[in-house]
Amino acid sequence: MLLTDIVLKQLNQAGRYTDDQIKGLHLWIKPSKQRYWIFRYTIDGKRQNMSLGAYPEISLKQARQRAVKARNEINSGINPISQKKASKADIEARKDRLEFQEFALDYITTMRPRWSNLKHADQWESSIKTYAFPVIGRLGLNEIDTPHIKEILQPIWNTKTETAQRLRGRLERILSSAIVNKYRIGMNPAIWKGHLEHLLPQTPKSDKHHEALPYEKVTAFMTAIKEVEGVAALALQFTILNASRTGEVLLALRGEVQDDVWTIPAKRMKSKKEHQVPLCKRSLELLTIAKALDPDSHYLFSRKGKPLSSMAMLMLTRRQASGKTVHGFRSTFRDWVSEETDHSPEVAEMALAHTIGNKVEAAYRRRNLLERRRKLMTDWESYCLTGTWGNVLSFPDQKAA
Repeated sequence: MLLTDIVLKQLNQAGRYTDDQIKGLHLWIKPSKQRYWIFRYTIDGKRQNMSLGAYPEISLKQARQRAVKARNEINSGINPISQKKASKADIEARKDRLEFQEFALDYITTMRPRWSNLKHADQWESSIKTYAFPVIGRLGLNEIDTPHIKEILQPIWNTKTETAQRLRGRLERILSSAIVNKYRIGMNPAIWKGHLEHLLPQTPKSDKHHEALPYEKVTAFMTAIKEVEGVAALALQFTILNASRTGEVLLALRGEVQDDVWTIPAKRMKSKKEHQVPLCKRSLELLTIAKALDPDSHYLFSRKGKPLSSMAMLMLTRRQASGKTVHGFRSTFRDWVSEETDHSPEVAEMALAHTIGNKVEAAYRRRNLLERRRKLMTDWESYCLTGTWGNVLSFPDQKAA
């Protein structure tokens, strides 16, 4: 059958479903509803079933890539299952001399399907390669000690504080994995509490958030973006009008929109809870235009059936408002609600899909508040497009920042 992301979400009957694009690739659904990718092939007259991982941790695209890789090995006379076992045995035999750089890259590859943010894994790999590999890349996992970690972090601890803190956390997780997998013996030299906190200075907690455009300038910004041609401009307008996160919009599917409500699945939400967004007039217009530009796509905003890159909207934002970020428009929206309207804070927080720490408040807000949010987002859309909302007239700046 033709397997697509939408079809996969709808399949719930136990059985084996064959992919029509990649020979031998199947999705097996067990009676327990657990789903696994299987690659079936015949070599030396024997049929083999090779596990490619669980769905949805391994996406359709990733499963196809793995199946193609296995098929290429078969065409070269290699049994992929035997090759996989041999690789594991080789790693086991090389435990004592396994280098950090090899283990770190393998760790990132293993964790990649768990990270919902498209650029998260790229940031991990880039920071580890840039700062850690020159110092410990060729060292065995058991050779890495506290002085090595200090040598990595100290040069950027005060000048690139946020990068250094994230890097330390990444090193801690990689080395923790090495310890759990018994590739390393002893303590974790990248741990902060009780260890590095006594060797590196405390850094002040940063109050710097994503750079946000003042809400007084959002109308002029939206006017400028509306004049830009291309799907990135459509996606950016949609993101701002709905106070959404970039990742929620980039992978949004047309099947998630029913009438005038967009339902974002839990796996794409930061809170890991399903979120409903009431779409107003201009948002629906943007979806219609985007569909006309790429009619056969499954995504709300795409080029030739493929979602936009994580940088598309950011680059457009920076061209129109230097130094600002897409995520910052969520702060722009929240500031406007607080300072200019009578809409309640709980409705604004619900619109932003913020996680609620207070259990009593969370219980109070468990109801969707969809209609109250619709009124809020209608006012926000009106303000973004005209500088007015309800019966209120504002006088925003006439130039985008």
